[in-house]
Order: sequence, then structure tokens, then C-alpha cells
Amino acid sequence: MSIILGIESSCDETSIAIIKDGELLSNVVATQIEMHQKFGGVMPELASRLHCENALFVLDEALKKADISLEEVDAFAFTRGPGLIGALHIGMQVAKTLAMLYDKPLIPVHHLAGHIYANEFVKPLQFPLLSIVVSGGNTEFVYMKEDMDFEIIGETKDDAIGECFDKVARTLGLPYPGGIPIDKLSKEGKHTYTLPFPLHDDSLNFSYSGLKTAVINLVNNEKARGNEIRVADLCKSFQDVAISMIMDRLDKALSRYEIKQVVLAGGVSANSYLREQMHQRLDNTDIDLIVPPIWCTTDNAAMIVRLAEHLWKLGVVAPKTISCDPNWRIDKYKTF
Repeated sequence: MSIILGIESSCDETSIAIIKDGELLSNVVATQIEMHQKFGGVMPELASRLHCENALFVLDEALKKADISLEEVDAFAFTRGPGLIGALHIGMQVAKTLAMLYDKPLIPVHHLAGHIYANEFVKPLQFPLLSIVVSGGNTEFVYMKEDMDFEIIGETKDDAIGECFDKVARTLGLPYPGGIPIDKLSKEGKHTYTLPFPLHDDSLNFSYSGLKTAVINLVNNEKARGNEIRVADLCKSFQDVAISMIMDRLDKALSRYEIKQVVLAGGVSANSYLREQMHQRLDNTDIDLIVPPIWCTTDNAAMIVRLAEHLWKLGVVAPKTISCDPNWRIDKYKTF
């Protein structure tokens, strides 16, 4: 029997969750979105400050919902990276303090690996699998031959897909985070704008900077000519191209690797068009698909404790001198 408390603070959510032998007892999230919307994106210093303010309140609520005391916790897990350096430090220091105060082990968790293993709240993972990790800061194809074995077979060479959504939304005067309004408006629009499909090669890599720049230039040119921007149509045109890049790489990956299961992970996995396309491609095939519930797509500590259970069983713990790593690669998991 084990009880693990996990802390997630990689960006703009302060979250603490508690799990006991696979049962999620609590998962409390304090979001900062309303504060960052004023700036059109996450302000790192503000995020760190708000983590400091929220941490103890979130901890108290998580313990109350789980109906346990800190003395009962067997290990403390935290997001070590990737993420914003200041934000990561707050969560790490809370975990370190609790681990030292109660003389319990410390478990470092990779943020993206946590997103992948959050799919276990739906059903068990089947290996070998392909995880499509799409978020504000990351776009990666991660191949897993077995449990806790991560190989990056494709990644963005510049902007992440979520970052691209945010910048396009800002160009169109839409609120942050940009994925939600673009997804909504695209349902009302038609694909009438011609946009480029970047990175025409045989790799599984991605490039979103060219697509972002094309939208920005298109909007500026149309405004200079005095033409009205059909926002819904541009949202539809942009989203079609952005998601089609993922589907194109998926088809290539399926032809090159043995894959029993495909899982979506990260904030952009909440995109309704991506979910629709994934079902169209994989339903009625012999490849299993896991699409995470919406609550699992945003940053939360439930995914941290879910993965921490695996690490606990494997005996993966860290020294109290460990530091966070904002650039920690998922394929370097065993080095800390």
C-alpha cells in the first residue's frame, strides 16, 4: 500500500493531487488563466508569484478532500521539468520541504511523461505505443516500446502547435489561450484561405513558425488593402492545416513502426477537430486509441501522481539536492 502526494507547477496552474494504490483521492487545481489573459500570454514572474500564493491553500484543500494527513504520505512527487524555471522551482521547493520535514522520498516526474500516463485514467497503456504530445510548449511524437521507455521520433523544429494557436489568436484579436476560441470559431467557418503546409520532407518532425508567420502576414496585408478579415474562415483554414500536419506525420509513423496503441497527450489534445480526425483515422482498425478526458488535457497533479506510482514501484527516487530542469527531455528521463 502506498500514498503519494504530487505537485504540478510547470506553468500557470498550481495543482496538488493524492493517490492511494491507484485510486485518485484528490486533485486540486488553482488556475492562473484569468490573470495572464490581461497580457495575452503567460507572464513567468507573475506565474511564480501566484504559485507562492496558492501552494499552501491548494495543499490544504487536497489533504482535506483526500481525508489524510501529511504523516500518512509515503512519498512526495513533483514536476521537475520541462516548464518555466521559476514556476518549477516553487513546486520543487514545496515538495523538498515536505520530504525533508517528514523524512520521506522525493520522486521527480517529467511533465510530458505525466501527460502520457494520464491516459491510464481511461484504460491501461498497451506497448508498443505512439504518444502524440501536443501542448503550448511541446509538439512531439514519442514512441514507447515498453513501460517507461521514451524515444522521440519526431519533434517541432521551432514553435509548438499550442504556441502557434496562441499567436494566431492574438493576431485575430481572440482571447488567450488561443486554442479554445479558434476551435470554436472554426466550426462556424469555411476553409477559404490558402495557407502553407510547412516542412515538406520525409521526417516525422514539425515546423509551425512558417504557418504562424503566413497568418500574420495575411492579416496585415488584408488590413492594408482595407479588406475585412473573415475570422471564422481564417480560423477554419488555419486549424485544418495545423492539424493536418499531425495527421500526415501519424500516417508516416504508422507505416514505419510497430504500434498497438496511439494516445493523445497535452493541452492541444482537447482540440475537437484533432480528436475527430484521430477517431476517423484509427477507429475500425487494429490500433487502439486513447483520447484523454478534457480534465486530463490541462496541467494537473493527477497525472503527476499517476506516473509517480510507476516510478515508486521501480524505486526511482531523487536526492534532496536535485534541481529542476526547464529543458528536461523525455528521452533523458533516467538522468537527474
